Amino acid sequence: MDSKHSALNARKQQATPRGVGVMCQWYAEKAENSTIWDAEGNQYIDFAGGIAVLNTGHRHPKIIAAVTEQLTKFTHTAYQVVPYESYVSLAERINERAPIDGPAKTSFFSTGAEAVENAVKIARAYTGRHGIVTFGNGFHGRSFMTMAMTGKTAPYKRDFGVMPAGVFHARYPVESKGITVDDAIQSIEDIFAEDVAAHDVAAIVLEPVQGEGGFNIVPAEFLKRLRALCDQHGILMIADEVQTGFARTGKLFAMNHYETKADLITMAKSLGGGFPISGVVGRTEVMDAPNPGGLGGTYAGSPIAVAAAHAVIDVIEGEGLCDRANVLGAELVSVLNNIKASSNVVTDIRALGSMVAVELETAEQAKVVQNHAMANGLLILTCGRSGNVIRFLYPLTIPTAQFREGLAILEQGFATLTA
Repeated sequence: MDSKHSALNARKQQATPRGVGVMCQWYAEKAENSTIWDAEGNQYIDFAGGIAVLNTGHRHPKIIAAVTEQLTKFTHTAYQVVPYESYVSLAERINERAPIDGPAKTSFFSTGAEAVENAVKIARAYTGRHGIVTFGNGFHGRSFMTMAMTGKTAPYKRDFGVMPAGVFHARYPVESKGITVDDAIQSIEDIFAEDVAAHDVAAIVLEPVQGEGGFNIVPAEFLKRLRALCDQHGILMIADEVQTGFARTGKLFAMNHYETKADLITMAKSLGGGFPISGVVGRTEVMDAPNPGGLGGTYAGSPIAVAAAHAVIDVIEGEGLCDRANVLGAELVSVLNNIKASSNVVTDIRALGSMVAVELETAEQAKVVQNHAMANGLLILTCGRSGNVIRFLYPLTIPTAQFREGLAILEQGFATLTA
């Protein structure tokens, strides 16, 4: 490692806590679309996208222009003190597009965890109940409530003491892991029988595609049966689309792939195109349950991030990024299928649009591929319960030639496992 990065890493060790885990040992200097340059001028093809934040790429010109224009007007008033039209019009645009039955309303926040916590608050206010059911291997955030909801102990919950009460974990249906739709439904029935009465449950929260859990895609049959179960017991269904939203899966929301509708949907990450904003959209009568003052936050719906989000929607629709997600995802899956056919390390390939993952036999194998990619200028992330899944979150605006260059590096990485 060069001296500049070594010096920075030494400073990092002294100035920041080890609990903030950092993957790269190099430091970003600038970025454009799907390329990141480090402090030494080395460049990397970005297949990580800031963990699903950059569906529209780094510094998209339309997003930069929108933010620059907003900077000339005002940067902050606190929407709850002095409101602004852009927040209202962004809510209108989300309400029109979200797969929610009937009239919808949207409230904005700053982070994905905030969105999930506020969805829980809204559900509890609407139902007058306390119980929350989530799923094993799900990820919902690092705040205390969302840690409790997250279905993985290390590193998210370990060492942080007692989690908030009222959260119960069901089994997420993953047939390749031997968990059928029947098994998953039965696990919810078991929770009702053993842990919390159904009439005390406010909401069941799930990711349509589990993010940190390994890109497990929810079966349509499970969603349909879950909806029926929720309706039977007066429970709300909440779809956590923090990672899946805004064209990643080939549709604006992953729930657009299904006939089943959620009552509430959380969003963040790529909504802001690199600026911190999140939100909850849901049925009007549900969203209106909290009293005035019950929702909000000092920076919630920042005018800078709201301007970025407007531009994000414009870019997704103007540049056909949902279609682009499907095209890129299909090409990646084809490459992964070829890799699987020529090696014995791939156990599964999962994809919905450009939310694509490949599962390997071991975490060590995934790390070898990841390290080879990094050494050759490609940034990729791992996930999954055992860390043996490689996930792909490249910008949907990535040039085709650069995308294929990244795929070639990936193939070389897998070749090292079979050499």
